[in-house]
Amino acid sequence: MKKTMLAVLILSLYPFNSIHALRCGRDLVLLGDYKDDVIARCGEPDSIETRTKIMGSTLHHPHRTLDIHEYEEIQIEEWLYNFGPSRLQQYLRFENGQLKEINSLGRGRLSR
Repeated sequence: MKKTMLAVLILSLYPFNSIHALRCGRDLVLLGDYKDDVIARCGEPDSIETRTKIMGSTLHHPHRTLDIHEYEEIQIEEWLYNFGPSRLQQYLRFENGQLKEINSLGRGRLSR
């Protein structure tokens, strides 16, 4: 009984729309895969949005004699796959070409 309650508690804390893999036909796309691999397994996405994000920090010396700036420009691509009304749409986020996030969205729509 305690194991069942623990499992229910853990599952209730886990966000169900965030997933770690996406099935495309017989192939599986996993976090960490690269864009070319995802296209080879799932085909071209229905939409792509691209943006740039600057991440980093500035390290300050206590007496202000030296500041070190460490910044990195990250290319973000957000893909949307619409597999039709019988399946959920899938959101994929890439950082510098590597898959970092997969989320299930609402039901897909009929293709145009």
